Amino acid sequence: MTKYSLGDIVLSKAGRDANEYFVVIGIIDDNYVYLADGKNKTLAKPKRKKTKHIKLCLEKSTVSDKLENARYLLDSDIRKVLKNFKNQTK
Repeated sequence: MTKYSLGDIVLSKAGRDANEYFVVIGIIDDNYVYLADGKNKTLAKPKRKKTKHIKLCLEKSTVSDKLENARYLLDSDIRKVLKNFKNQTK
């Protein structure tokens, strides 16, 4: 089983949000993580998702430093990171 860390970019494999990219903003345990995309799922209301329903795309995005050091993180930071990641993968 893949271990996820704060700031990882993941792809949802199942559910209504299938094929959408998210940033891991919280880890509950080995089976669940909190995800945010800065748009539909914000930092205030993150998505709780099983780890078996997501796929790791990129370890340690640029927001990981802010998450780990408890610095102020905005939804716009997450949107920017995901937009840059999507443009790089095209």
